[in-house]
Amino acid sequence: MDLILWRHADAAALTNESEADFHRKLTGKGRKQAAAIAIWLERHLPDSARVLASPAIRAQQTAEALGRKFATVHELGVGAPAAQVLIAAGWPDNRHPVVVVGHQPTLGRVASLLLFGTEQDLSMRKGAVWWITNRARKDVGDADSRLTLRAAICPDYL
Repeated sequence: MDLILWRHADAAALTNESEADFHRKLTGKGRKQAAAIAIWLERHLPDSARVLASPAIRAQQTAEALGRKFATVHELGVGAPAAQVLIAAGWPDNRHPVVVVGHQPTLGRVASLLLFGTEQDLSMRKGAVWWITNRARKDVGDADSRLTLRAAICPDYL
């Protein structure tokens, strides 16, 4: 399975305490970040990839930049536990690649859990993508698998 973790792009700061974090929108910089990553993803994602996004406006706008249909998954919202993200994505058994558009620190924790076996706060830049692949090893059977970080890229490098 391919799991692509995409942190939402740069969003407006909260302007007052009564404003809901949920409603924060992408800034101009954030729209450019999302567009750059979307172009890169479109070149690399197969047509069968599923896109799942947090219901927060900034995550929705980031996902929209890809120009594909996506599902809004409430379990991917701000503060979601890493294990919940993996369940929503169908890890590790989903037959299709899954793009998860979400938030920090959740996505960093998901990556840490998969790559190191423990949940730590890995820092993931705004708009960045981390592509993790899990493949069954043919030489030892389906019981063993190989986890690979295929790509880790932020919009500044595109």
